Amino acid sequence: MRHIISLLMENESGALSRVAGLFSARGYNIESLAVAPTEDSSLSRMTLVTSGSGAIIEQILKQLNKLVDVVMVRDLTEGAHIERELMLLKVQVTLATERDEAKRLSDIFRGHIIDATDNTYTIELTGNGSKQDAFIQAFKEFKILEIVRSGTMGISRGRSSLKL
Repeated sequence: MRHIISLLMENESGALSRVAGLFSARGYNIESLAVAPTEDSSLSRMTLVTSGSGAIIEQILKQLNKLVDVVMVRDLTEGAHIERELMLLKVQVTLATERDEAKRLSDIFRGHIIDATDNTYTIELTGNGSKQDAFIQAFKEFKILEIVRSGTMGISRGRSSLKL
């Protein structure tokens, strides 16, 4: 089963490699990973997506809690949460009909054309992974030049928060 694990960690060099090393050493896969500073400049927030049985996820959480750099860990999938991913998709649009269709599809998915050249559109889209996958599928008739995805970011709903 897919799990979204969020953790607060010291904002220091090497912290990310220690978390990645933990997964690598035990043979666990990281499906996506996003890291950025928090409102507290001494901490970074990492959101990673992994899959495994309940026992494996429990083991991962225990091992993460043992790392010196990790301050707090939470499995967001245990409760109500919001998840989003950012995607940038560049497509070739040489004909007027292609431009119209790309604009129409972008509007349907609430995407934004953030760059247009004589032959390309670059479209920004946010949403969960299934929305992103459906968007790519909708553009299968186009020549997709490039896709960049941020990886999943998540936050718990309501008053619950991952904060010291």
